[in-house]
Amino acid sequence: MRTTIVGGAGFIGSHLAEYLLGAGDTVTVLDDFSSGTPQNLKGCRGNPAFTLHEGSSRDGTAVRRVVDGADRVFHLAGASRPEPDRDRPPGSSHTGGQGIRAVLDACLAADTELLLASSGRVAGTAAAERSSGLPSGGPSTQRRDDAVVSSSEEALAYAHWHTDGLKVSIVRLFTVAGPRQTRRYGGIIPELVACALRNDPLLVPGDGRRARCYSYVGDIVPAMARIIAEPAARGLVLDLGGVQEVSDLALAHRTVQLLGSRSRITLVPDGGSPRTAEDTRCGAPDCTLARRLARFNPACSLDTIILKVAKDVLSAAANGVHAAGVPLREPALEG
Repeated sequence: MRTTIVGGAGFIGSHLAEYLLGAGDTVTVLDDFSSGTPQNLKGCRGNPAFTLHEGSSRDGTAVRRVVDGADRVFHLAGASRPEPDRDRPPGSSHTGGQGIRAVLDACLAADTELLLASSGRVAGTAAAERSSGLPSGGPSTQRRDDAVVSSSEEALAYAHWHTDGLKVSIVRLFTVAGPRQTRRYGGIIPELVACALRNDPLLVPGDGRRARCYSYVGDIVPAMARIIAEPAARGLVLDLGGVQEVSDLALAHRTVQLLGSRSRITLVPDGGSPRTAEDTRCGAPDCTLARRLARFNPACSLDTIILKVAKDVLSAAANGVHAAGVPLREPALEG
C-alpha cells in the first residue's frame, strides 16, 4: 500500500508513519516543519520504504507530487495547529483553507482515498446529535479560530464527497496524548509531567475544572488506518478520543501522585476571554461510529499515558532535548 501523510512530521503524523511502515506500507511524508520536526521521524529514516519531502500543504504542486500514485492520503496538517489565541477574533486564520483545497483537489484528480484529521473543538452540539456522523454545528455556533478553520475544512471535504464523489472520511481527534507531544500543540500532560519531574510548581489555568477525555496516540493511530480502509466511513465524521473524562486540576494531582513529585499545584488566570459553553460541553467524544466501523476500543489508561510521557520526557532530557519546551535540571534526573 502506497500511503502519503500530509503533515507527517508532527506528533500524531510521526506515530502514524511508524505504524504504517510496520504494517508494510510505502510511506511518503510532506511537511513544512512549522509544527513538526525531522527529529520526530528518526524512527522512519533509513527505512527504504520511507520518503520525506519538505514542503507546505498550501503548495499545490508539492501536494500533487506526493499524492500522485498514492493509494491513500492522510491529511494531518490541520490537526496540529497551536493552542488557540484568545486575543484573535474567530475566523481570522485562513491558511488552513488553502491547504485543504490543495489536498482535496489532488485527491480528486488522483481518485485516491483521503482521511481528514480534524479537531474535537469543532463539535458544537450534544453527543447524541454528533452520533449521526454528519458535520455538525451551524455558523452561529461560537468557536475559536482553530475550530472555525477545522469546521470549514470539514465542510469543504463533505461537499466534495457529496457532489464530486471524493472518497473521504473525517475524524475528529479529542485530546490525543503521548510521546513527542509539546505544550504548544495541546500537550498539557508533557508540561505537567516535566514540571513534576523537576518538583517545580504545576500551573493549572483558570479554576481547573475544564475537563477532557485523554486518549493515547497508540490507540488512535490504528483506528485511523482502519477508518480510511472502511468504505462505509466515507462521507462521515467519526470522533476518536478517550473514555475517561478528567479535569485539569485532577490531572495535575494525579501526575504529582503517580510520579512521586513534591510539586505544588497552583491555579493561575488563563489570561483570555471567558470560555464558551462549548469548551466544557464538547469535552467528551461520541465514539459510537468509530466503535462500529473501526472496532475502536481505546485500551491505554490515563495513568499509563502519564507514565509513557514521563519516560519520553526523561529520555529527551538525557539526549539533550528540552522536553515540553522547558530544560530539565540535573537534580530532577537523580534518584
